[in-house]
Amino acid sequence: MPENTDSNRLSPPFLQDERWRETHLGRLLGHAMRRFDERVLHLMAGNEGVPLALANLAARDQISAAHVHITRHLALEGSRLTDLARAAGMSKQAMGDLVDQCAAWDLVRREADPLDARARRVVFTPVGLAWLQAFKDAVAQAEAEFREAVGKDVATVVALGLEAYAH
Repeated sequence: MPENTDSNRLSPPFLQDERWRETHLGRLLGHAMRRFDERVLHLMAGNEGVPLALANLAARDQISAAHVHITRHLALEGSRLTDLARAAGMSKQAMGDLVDQCAAWDLVRREADPLDARARRVVFTPVGLAWLQAFKDAVAQAEAEFREAVGKDVATVVALGLEAYAH
């Protein structure tokens, strides 16, 4: 019986062409999202409205896309930690760690929930609201750069397709 070596072993038909592993839609979406988030954080680091300490953290990659989850998902009137974690698709513990870090940077604070004395809400601080404005500006700039890179028509189709797929 011949030895099973790489030279005489037949791979399954689905492995004959492995390009699909690098180019499937999920992987492309993941790469695009990371690139977009990195660009947004870079733009936020250069925003004059962002406090210098936060801009320095962003410039040194101390603020990551994970921190942007709070920026994306925290309601303006505040959110309970469990709701914030659910909206971001994270565990309550992981979101709690993120909130603690953002509270240390004065982006958010915890306060009593007016609807439930036992509960706490996470709310933006004034610094956090400046951060939110910088996020809005950076997203608009990154979207404009995307439209410029791929063309207005393609950008519109991508946005409509992603919106339809996400819902």
